[in-house]
Amino acid sequence: MSHWFDRNIVEPGKLPLLLALAAFVLTFAVTRVVTRMIRAGKGPFRNITPGGLHVHHVVPGVVLSVVGGFGAVASGRHGVSAGVCAVIFGMGAGLVLDEFALILHLDDVYWTEEGRQSVEVVVLTTALVLLVLAGFSPLGVNELSSDEQESRLGVVLTLVINFCFVLIALFKGKARMAVLGTLVPFVALIGAVRLARPTSMWAKRFYRRRHRARARAVLRAYHHDVRWAGPRRRFQDLIGGAPDRVPVPGRKS
Repeated sequence: MSHWFDRNIVEPGKLPLLLALAAFVLTFAVTRVVTRMIRAGKGPFRNITPGGLHVHHVVPGVVLSVVGGFGAVASGRHGVSAGVCAVIFGMGAGLVLDEFALILHLDDVYWTEEGRQSVEVVVLTTALVLLVLAGFSPLGVNELSSDEQESRLGVVLTLVINFCFVLIALFKGKARMAVLGTLVPFVALIGAVRLARPTSMWAKRFYRRRHRARARAVLRAYHHDVRWAGPRRRFQDLIGGAPDRVPVPGRKS
């Protein structure tokens, strides 16, 4: 286990990335716990409102991200300073993406339906970073034998081909399948060969004159949304908390 960790995480310089991911996930989880407690009026936590101005936690998140990001660039991928900067950056990114919906809508939508977008972005970001960690840096490890080099070349070629399927799945409006396809082989291929969602760029470009394909895409999207809307909402509520039915001012951290 120690040999695997050194060879695939430490040697390619991925330890800061691992620390940043851990800090990112932990910060997001702690932030959601705190904001839920504030929302319920429990515990010692309260909104930060100096002079009546509500300071959202995206503000310190931006500061931490800037400090950690520039520090990471200056310190490289090895050493204690690189790890510290990675943790700072991960904490900042966790605070920022926890309020991604606020940045997107330029409105306090934390506990609304639109606020669910923050949870989705955090989950997708975590999946993408896990992909980088799981890729084992095919071109970043020194002193490989010829057999290992050939094996890693095959891995790189597979990743390139799969990336093309990922792009097609994205153009077809299947963002979740595209992200999952970067982690699980051939999932993006399934998304690439199936019908596009009717509102996607692919459908607007290629289904414009194909009325039957467009009708099938609309029907398939309807059945898919009816089947998975409930489980997806419950998963988002479990992670981020259920949104308010009616937006209530001042209930967000």
